[in-house]
Amino acid sequence: MKMFTRTARRQLQSGGVTCLARSFSSTAPARADFTHVVIGGGAVGLAIARALASHQASSPSSSSSSSSTSTSTSTSTLLLERHSQVGTETSSRNSEVIHAGLYYGPSSLKTRLCIAGRQALYTFCDRHGVPHRRTGKWVVAQDASQRETLERIHRLCSDEIGVPTRWVGADEAREREPAVRADAGVLESPETGIVDSHALMAALLGLFEDAGGVTALNSDVVGVEPLHAPTTPTSTSTSTSTPTSASSSATATATARPGSRGWALTVRDSSTGEESRITTDVLINSAGLGAAAIHNLIVPRERQIRLYYAKGNYFSYGASSPKVSRLIYPVTAPGAGGLGTHLTLDLAGRMRFGPDVEWVDSPSDLAVNAARLPAAVAEIKKYLPTIDESALSPDYAGVRPKLRPAGAVGVGGSGFVDFHIREEDGYEGWVNLLGIESPGLTSCLAIGDLVRDMLYGSGRVEGSAPLGGEVR
Repeated sequence: MKMFTRTARRQLQSGGVTCLARSFSSTAPARADFTHVVIGGGAVGLAIARALASHQASSPSSSSSSSSTSTSTSTSTLLLERHSQVGTETSSRNSEVIHAGLYYGPSSLKTRLCIAGRQALYTFCDRHGVPHRRTGKWVVAQDASQRETLERIHRLCSDEIGVPTRWVGADEAREREPAVRADAGVLESPETGIVDSHALMAALLGLFEDAGGVTALNSDVVGVEPLHAPTTPTSTSTSTSTPTSASSSATATATARPGSRGWALTVRDSSTGEESRITTDVLINSAGLGAAAIHNLIVPRERQIRLYYAKGNYFSYGASSPKVSRLIYPVTAPGAGGLGTHLTLDLAGRMRFGPDVEWVDSPSDLAVNAARLPAAVAEIKKYLPTIDESALSPDYAGVRPKLRPAGAVGVGGSGFVDFHIREEDGYEGWVNLLGIESPGLTSCLAIGDLVRDMLYGSGRVEGSAPLGGEVR
């Protein structure tokens, strides 16, 4: 509790980055203001910032980096969040489910990070008192085609990725969840759970700041400029505290790639409109719904992208029956942009339903579309036929950033789109995260570790393939 109180006080005292900025010129600076700047204070950005700050705090040489491309006088991490508090977008407007990793195929980054992240998240929640519960989940099939999809998922989980699943027999299903309809079978995922996303992000923020990190709220990045190193002979030494993306360019002749002498950011205070310019050795774009805008500030026009916004409407349930004690998911339709309108529980055991998929033009379109309730009722009744329609009411909505308008699952689906997490080609010191949607909350700690290892690992750490067909 003491940690959360201290964090809240720091948030209230943060007035943007204006007071943090040093004077800036268009030439490469003698020193950078920060070692890392992380853009975006959702669960993933917080986890990355915490991983980087914790690495710095534990590294004995973190204050004496001597790389030619590391220009800051001491290591430090700044987290920039454009809103007045962290975690107000996708991270807090979702189902708050800890996913097991059933859906994303045998070799995707989503599968790898979801499995590692789920295991890390349960441990983290136990250690730091974050409310959560391992509820388990049933995926229910209503016909032979859906049963076949479940069988493919079960084979993938048992034979290739090591995720526990088991078949629930018809008699057991009727005894444990008599209100749930599953005409063609039930596949149980015992490792699925739920988490208080707000408490999780508060814990991450507190740990980040306890490790020396700096949070700047109301701080909207409106300009990004990569700084070039001069193409002249150099002599460098490296240390474990220097990002490998920077030290890899420390050859006899500097590469002069964009970002090889750091990055300059123009940051606007959302409350006053005042702009400041700061510099950093390493830039992390984890801006979620705003990540494409940051990406497009940096790359040439032919490499610019767009995101597709999948709004998910949620509906609360006010009746006491039927009563269900675990999460219930339908089998995802091929090519769907989401996992289907499912039944989830909050930590008090209250049921809610969603999200559906409503493609919208703006990520700020967060009003629940009540006109979609009849369609949601029709989907819910396929697995919970005795639902009381009059007890359903609009609750909240969230928006997921997608690189293509489809592709939620890699098993039995089509058009699957993986996370994009990569040190971008042609640049130094830029880790770019795009299309970070579900299972981003589950994966956040593993994503933080991945980004840290990209920068500080002893060997090359592979992220995503280069962007392909997502360019405009």
